[in-house]
Amino acid sequence: MNRVTAALSIAVAFAAGCGVTHLLRPALAAENITAQVISTGELEGDTISPAAANGMRNKLLVAADGATIAIQDGSPPKHLHANANEIQFILAGTGTIWLGDKEVPIRPGDLVIIPKGTAHGGTKTEGAPFKAIAIKTPPQAPDDIKLLN
Repeated sequence: MNRVTAALSIAVAFAAGCGVTHLLRPALAAENITAQVISTGELEGDTISPAAANGMRNKLLVAADGATIAIQDGSPPKHLHANANEIQFILAGTGTIWLGDKEVPIRPGDLVIIPKGTAHGGTKTEGAPFKAIAIKTPPQAPDDIKLLN
């Protein structure tokens, strides 16, 4: 009898899951994105932005519902975002980056996944500063940064 009950429970749960997915609103692509090619190799120094007090430069490239894409260079202080996930694709620079409680080596071509609430930054570069594409989802609120020691 337990097998019949288990089989029926699984079937009911599967049917309920299928039914609920039809009630959820599907993800829609943002409508405010412009088709373009951005030559990231040409974005350096003040063409990204004037340097902040800590030497960081940041230029927003795309803002859409649910995400932003920016180019960054410099060595950010160790920090975290409580409400935004961040994905960084390293374009230039080698060295290490803080990720959680570890220093991790990175180089061009690396993809760094930073879940919300994870300490990151505090890079140590070998030569030129890091230059990366940073994708944040959801978009980072201006006050969603906590500097760490």
